[in-house]
Amino acid sequence: MPPSEGERAPDFTALLCDGETFHTASLSTVCDGGCVVVFYGFSFSAIDENWWKRYERAGWNEFEIPVVGVSREGPYAQNAFIRYLDSPFRLFSDGERAAAEAYDLLTTRSGMGETRTARRAVFVLDDDRRVVHRWLGEDWISPVPRAEIEAAVAELTG
Repeated sequence: MPPSEGERAPDFTALLCDGETFHTASLSTVCDGGCVVVFYGFSFSAIDENWWKRYERAGWNEFEIPVVGVSREGPYAQNAFIRYLDSPFRLFSDGERAAAEAYDLLTTRSGMGETRTARRAVFVLDDDRRVVHRWLGEDWISPVPRAEIEAAVAELTG
């Protein structure tokens, strides 16, 4: 079961990409003061390109806490995706799916053989990685409830 509100979210270590470089980082070091963690399927999919553009247009890059993405793509693909979008967000490369597994989000993609990715999910975490707000996507295309996430971030950063 993915972590619920009030529970401490798992820490994980993966390659963190910024569009130019990547290095090993843990979520706990990125989540200094809190953070928003966005799990998604694939970089360069039209769906995920759309969502990341929407997050930027909505001003998520101006939150007082960082917003980071997590997907199965390797670090070179993650960096290329960031550059392609000219995105201000950093992305974790979860090639081994360890983060998705720790959050109990792994699912087999219909029509894609045995391909397993994280289901879409957003977690707003406080400084101790306690879940302040959680959204779990039921499908690959429905929009995240931006107003709820933005309200949770506003309350957290008060």
